[in-house]
Amino acid sequence: MRLSSGVRNALTELGKWLVVACAVIATVIWFDELRAGISQGLELYVTDRVAPPISESDDADSPGKVELRASRGGHFLTTAAINGRPVEVLVDTGASFVALSFEDAERAGVYVRPADFTARVQTANGIAKVAPVTLDSVSIGDITLYDVRAVVSEPGRLGTSLLGMTFIGRLGRAEMRDGMLILQE
Repeated sequence: MRLSSGVRNALTELGKWLVVACAVIATVIWFDELRAGISQGLELYVTDRVAPPISESDDADSPGKVELRASRGGHFLTTAAINGRPVEVLVDTGASFVALSFEDAERAGVYVRPADFTARVQTANGIAKVAPVTLDSVSIGDITLYDVRAVVSEPGRLGTSLLGMTFIGRLGRAEMRDGMLILQE
């Protein structure tokens, strides 16, 4: 059966509109997942490489002092030792907890099961399920804190681990000055 050119054009147009409609429906259904993926991609684009603390004080009057320089994006990125293992973190005073990605938690020897994701937290990307844990130790430079409350995100849900207020809030000093973050026990 041969179709006229008008019918063929109409079917072609109908096919195009069906593709657009399916794309819109998929976007509506998976909006949160798409937004999270885009945010993670932008986070990786905006942030610079992780830098070690630029100074650690050996002065007896100021033990446990670490200074971090902001990246070009204005973030404070460094490597923390979580349970003695290196983990790249974003120092985030807006995060209530130390929040580890599922993958970083495993690298640090913290293993959680699906049944452990019992808490819900509000994030920039909406509500997320997390597994509450207590870390044996968290260190940056010569600052070490023990028994630090933290959460582990579900697999693939957190691009960069966050060093939040369950660590920062236990310090004697956390100050920002001239593009530097000064942390002190």
